[in-house]
Amino acid sequence: MLKIDKDGEVREMRDAATVLEIIRERGSRGLPLERVYRCLFNPDLYLLAYGKLYRNAGAMTPGATSETVDGMNLGKIEAIITGLRQERYRWTPVRRTYIEKKGTTKKRPLGLPTWSDKLLQEVIRLILEAYYEPQFSDRSHGFRPGRGCHTALQEIYHQWRGAVWFIEGDITDCFGSLDQSIMRSILAEKIRDGRFLRLIDGLLQAGYLEDWHYHQTLGWTPSSSRPCCLPITGEHGARLIGLTCGCGNAPGDWNSKVTGRRVWSCASK
Repeated sequence: MLKIDKDGEVREMRDAATVLEIIRERGSRGLPLERVYRCLFNPDLYLLAYGKLYRNAGAMTPGATSETVDGMNLGKIEAIITGLRQERYRWTPVRRTYIEKKGTTKKRPLGLPTWSDKLLQEVIRLILEAYYEPQFSDRSHGFRPGRGCHTALQEIYHQWRGAVWFIEGDITDCFGSLDQSIMRSILAEKIRDGRFLRLIDGLLQAGYLEDWHYHQTLGWTPSSSRPCCLPITGEHGARLIGLTCGCGNAPGDWNSKVTGRRVWSCASK
């Protein structure tokens, strides 16, 4: 695909698979991620993100505006890209609602973004996943593609010969109290692109509407951004535990979808 820039130069626009493979290669080699903001100008990434989102039931659920996947067209993608090029894209506050928590009478907050925000978040998630996934410990199974409780149990059954210790943690109000500055500092360790980091800052600080009253988000992570945030922060914490126990490795960790708790272990193989 060829694209003519504003300066009149003709440049090749790589397809989504090629872009993500280049990013994945940098991640596997431990190289910093630079000039990644420009990847957000690639329409093919938005088409890939659309393919992953449009079947979801939540795609028809409106956020703070009436915008949903219904009526999606290439013009919306171009509008997002234009706003990003000019660094004028602004995240819309999510609409907060509450859903029941399994096994309890309590309810947990759920943030519902607009469709444009949801689409851009998915593009960002694809980029972060491509870069960080090759760097994650092979013992980590939480919130990762093709992994989960069953792959963790398979590893225990086929590879473990014993365990030194287990830690089971349940962080109260994890997403409501997650320190955004820590998350950003973790990202900034390897992502060398100020525009990309500022865009994520804007996402985390966009706020939310509850009963149509605006609230700031000083220590809260939007629900839709959690699948990409959890593995990154979880891996960072696991490596700290590995250094603490002196084994030199990142302990295994997975998030139990049954208990909702995070588990770390130091295994003797």
